[in-house]
Amino acid sequence: MSTLAHTMMTAARSADSGLAGPGELDRYPYAEASGADRVVTPSWDAADQDLGRVGRRAAGSRGRGLHGQLVQQLGQMIVSGDLGADRPLVPEEIGQRFEVSRTVVRESLRVLEAKGLVSARPNVGTRVRPVSDWNLLDPDIIEWRAFGPQRDDQRRELGELRWTIEPLAARLAAGHGREEVQQRLADMVEIMGHSLSQGDAITFSRADAEFHSLLIQLAGNRMLEHLSGIVSAALQVSGGPVTGCDRPTEASLVHHSRIVDALAAGDGPGAEAAMRQLLTVHPEVERVVPAPREH
Repeated sequence: MSTLAHTMMTAARSADSGLAGPGELDRYPYAEASGADRVVTPSWDAADQDLGRVGRRAAGSRGRGLHGQLVQQLGQMIVSGDLGADRPLVPEEIGQRFEVSRTVVRESLRVLEAKGLVSARPNVGTRVRPVSDWNLLDPDIIEWRAFGPQRDDQRRELGELRWTIEPLAARLAAGHGREEVQQRLADMVEIMGHSLSQGDAITFSRADAEFHSLLIQLAGNRMLEHLSGIVSAALQVSGGPVTGCDRPTEASLVHHSRIVDALAAGDGPGAEAAMRQLLTVHPEVERVVPAPREH
């Protein structure tokens, strides 16, 4: 058996181990909180619990079928570096070791190709592409990187990108009088406050994700709205803080409330400043971006 085959068999066992979990956040009401080249065999089994957790999370976003599991496992292996750039992926071997049909393999590789992780060319076959070709804004790739060897870089980059996107969105949102969306934002703050008092971190995080998604929609900029998946992915990545939104805190709640008040008053600069304050609640972010200027 080739090393690549052994690698894939190990990953297949992981996929069958019942680790699939809730994946992306549900909508309201909330759930209760409860080849030719040889490669180095990855340490999937126990060496890194974070790598195990990503299997539970991202698999849920695509369902638990064979296709979703195969995309998940191959994507993890590529992003973690266990299948390095220009490594060949032989569909026949993948199908045999994962015990899936040729159709499942083909469709899974197409998904990975759309994400920029692999390329398929006549007379060359399917090969892993270098990082420079990956769609690094793809939510799955964001999540896989956040639980792989690039976890620190990924979280820092997410924080920097959010610092660029969300204050601008908050300022633009103040110029749009969509009262029903603003009321929804206020509702999310109320839910966050209640969940904070109850110690319900799951409900807090779900309301928080809804808040930030709605805010970007309210900005009225379709290109910013297209990037909202980045913010959602950042909020759903766990295992290390990205911003103060990662856990229920009084400071986070206060800044969310200030954003809502500024939007209601049509105060764009105030909403922008409040968002910057929110994104610098955690010391890690303060080392990445400058603290906002007091007004």
